This record gives sequence, C-alpha cells and structure tokens, in this order.
Amino acid sequence: MKVLQVSAEIFPLLKTGGLADIAGALPGALNAAGCTVRVLLPGFAPIMDDLQSASVLTELTAPWGERVLLRQGVLGSLGISAYVIDAPHLYVRAGTPYEDAQRQPHHDNHLRFALLGWVAAQLACGLDPDWQPAVVHSHDWHAALTSAYLAFGPARGRRVASVYTVHNLAYQGVFAPVHFFDLGLPTSAFSVNGLEFHGQLSFMKAGLYYADHITTVSPTYAQEIQTPEQGCGLDGLLRVRAYDLSGILNAVDEAVWNPATDAAISHRFDAKKTTGKARCKAALQQELGLALQPDAPLFGVVSRLTEQKGLHLVLAVLDGLIARGGQLVVLGNGDAKLEAAFKACALANPQAVSVRIGYDEAYAHRIFAATDVTLVPSRFEPCGLTQMYGLKYGSLPLVHRVGGLADTVVDCALEHLADGTANGFVFVDFTPQALDRAVRRALALYARKEEWRSVRQHAMQQELGWDQAAAQYVALYRHLIA
Repeated sequence: MKVLQVSAEIFPLLKTGGLADIAGALPGALNAAGCTVRVLLPGFAPIMDDLQSASVLTELTAPWGERVLLRQGVLGSLGISAYVIDAPHLYVRAGTPYEDAQRQPHHDNHLRFALLGWVAAQLACGLDPDWQPAVVHSHDWHAALTSAYLAFGPARGRRVASVYTVHNLAYQGVFAPVHFFDLGLPTSAFSVNGLEFHGQLSFMKAGLYYADHITTVSPTYAQEIQTPEQGCGLDGLLRVRAYDLSGILNAVDEAVWNPATDAAISHRFDAKKTTGKARCKAALQQELGLALQPDAPLFGVVSRLTEQKGLHLVLAVLDGLIARGGQLVVLGNGDAKLEAAFKACALANPQAVSVRIGYDEAYAHRIFAATDVTLVPSRFEPCGLTQMYGLKYGSLPLVHRVGGLADTVVDCALEHLADGTANGFVFVDFTPQALDRAVRRALALYARKEEWRSVRQHAMQQELGWDQAAAQYVALYRHLIA
C-alpha cells in the first residue's frame, strides 16, 4: 500500500514542536508495517541540504502563477523517499518556518502552504507516473488544503483516499478572505460548507471538511474537540463528522528516546539499572550551578512558554516547591512575559532554579535523564510527547487531566499504587491550588524511596513505541481504500 505523507516539518531536519517528531517517526513505522511511504515537504534549507540522489521530477506552475521545481530523492537522515518543493523565494528565509525574525507570520503563508497541499494533490492524481499513492495523509493546517485540492482536482480515473490529522486545533491557518482568490479553487469552496470560517479563510476547516477521514493524536482529544470548550469554533463541524473522526495516540520513537542507548546523556541507564540516572542528575546539577543535593527532588519543564501550556501555574507554585526542598530546570521559549518571569526566578534562586530560553534537542534529553518529575500542566494538550519522554526516562509526569495526558498518565492514588498501574501525578482543576496539591503528592511519594522506585520502574517499562499506532493507521487506510 503506497502512502504519501504531507507535512511542513520533519525531525531531525526541521522541528518547531511535536508535529516534527511524529512526521519523522511515522513513515518508518508504516514501512515496517508493510506500507511503502514517501513524504512531501516544503524546500526549507535543512530539508534541501539533506536530500540525496536528487533529481527534478517536473516543473510546475502554481495556481497563482509562480514557477516551482519538484525534486525527488532520499532524505539521508531518515533513509526515506521524498518529494521536496524547490522554491527558495518561498521557503528560504530568516526566522522560523512560519514567522519572520520579528516573530510575525510571513506575509505570504497562505501561498507557501497552499502550494504544499496543491502539489500533494497533483502527486495523488498521477504527477509521478512511476509512483502513485493509494492514500494521502496530510498533517495540520499547513497541509490541510490537500483534501480540498483533491476534492476539486482531476481524479484521472483514480480514487485516492485522504486522511487529515489534527495535531493542535488551536492553530488553524486563518487568513483574510481576499487570499482565497489566489488558491485556484472554485468559488463554491468558499462557503460554510467549505473553507469559509466567520468570514475568513481557514485552512484547518478545509482539512476537516474535505478529508475522507480525520484523525487526531489521542482518543481523549478526539472527544474534547467536539465540545465548545475545546472545539475552537469548529466543534459543530466535528460533531457532524464524528463518524469519520478517530483518535490514534501518538508514540515515541524509541530509536531516539531511549536512556539505554541515548548518546546525548552523560550516563546511560534502564528500568532495572538506574544508577546512571542518579549520575545524570548530579551532572546536570553541577552543569547548571544548582545545589549538589542528590535527594533534592528535581522537576523539569521542556515546553513552549505559553499560557496554553499552564506555565503561569508553575510560577504560582514555585516558591512552595523551593521551600519544600525542590529544584526546577526549565527549557523553552515563547511569551516574553513568561520568559522574563522564569528568568527572574532563576536569578533570585540560582541554586534551586535554572532557566534556558530557546530550544536545544540534546539538552532536552539531558533534562529528562536527570529530573525526577516532568511538569506538563497544560490547559489543553492534544497528545503531548513530553510526558511520554518523561516516562521513558524515569521522570514521572505531573500533568493536567486533558487530552493525551489523560490517556497516558495514571495518578499515584492509593488504589493505583496498590494495583501497580500508577506512573505519575494528575490534577483535574486548572488552578494553582490543584497543581500545588499534585506537587505535594509528588514530594510525599519521593520521600518514600521504595514506592518511588517501584512506580518509576513501571513507568519506564511501558510500551510507548509506534507498533500499535502504525497498526491502527494501516487498518484505517485499508478501510478507506475498501
């Protein structure tokens, strides 16, 4: 079964969040499950640099008149076949894939990512005579127009199934309605039964409306986005399409995230031999200038610093955490006020708090390897990979009970400790008080060393790899083709 995966980023070449981790791991997992997967990506510089044995498949004229090249080759870092849109005027720029150096969205994002969906539809309709997919699987708003272009494009006698995965419904790719006329879609597509969203143009809505099937990244989030509270204005459409919506839990690429083989950490360890974890903790404390206290519970945050991630709650409980002997390590960037607040805390408590603004993949690995608790107090969380990385590295997750966090973390309540299912700490109310109670539960269990070690061992032994998720995707693909 031939599958074309369409995404804007892919790990390890280009990453701004969890989407890249999934886009990087899923093709290999699907190939192992019997599929033949190729990926389509925009020609951002790191992707172009990694493309090996490249040749020009064709030259294309986009609906708005721009000429672009479509190259094909193999991504050397991943060993998978790829199509890459070679358009330097669109993709080779300062800033991030989505924002300029001043953190403002690129002025032509609607064209940059419409092109991704348009090329995907061309490939689905036979652009490459030597390889035609049976399924096109597009990810998040950047690739959402794929399904719309398929719906209105030339089928050329072939039926291609379309799957659209929502990684975060809050980021919708909404643009001014005037930009619709650049896209080359019929005017009928700009309607309530199409791309129109409160008078604006919504790429996300295109994916949700036109795809044969919608998936999202955890079972609980699939239910939550059908409610007004987390539907981001699209809950009505999602309820209408509930029969075509499913949640498939994301997984961990265990070739990358495995403390027994991880070259990024100072000492390796596994669930049964955790001496290396204690050494990683001591090494990080020394590196960051924290007090060298092996028994001080070390908490970690690896996250975008935004209100959605609940980091203002962490600030609210931080004094109490420090007063009870805890330490905190933070890695992330985002909201300027949150960045400043965390840096002020580190300045005021240099032996207990360390903050690094930005993102560093190797440093993130060292944090998970060293910390005792991974904090993920998100207001909402479609899946969350951070808590899974914490589980793999014996850093027990402390989470708000939403989305994929609810699907992966079992609270250390007495009944769960008794039956051996506990693997972290969960709070329900999105308040500082509820988070503080969960922190105190974590500190109380940490003081009971034998129970802590038992819970940590269970957490590290959980199956979090891609086999099960890949099997669910393959079953979905087969159902759609049939």
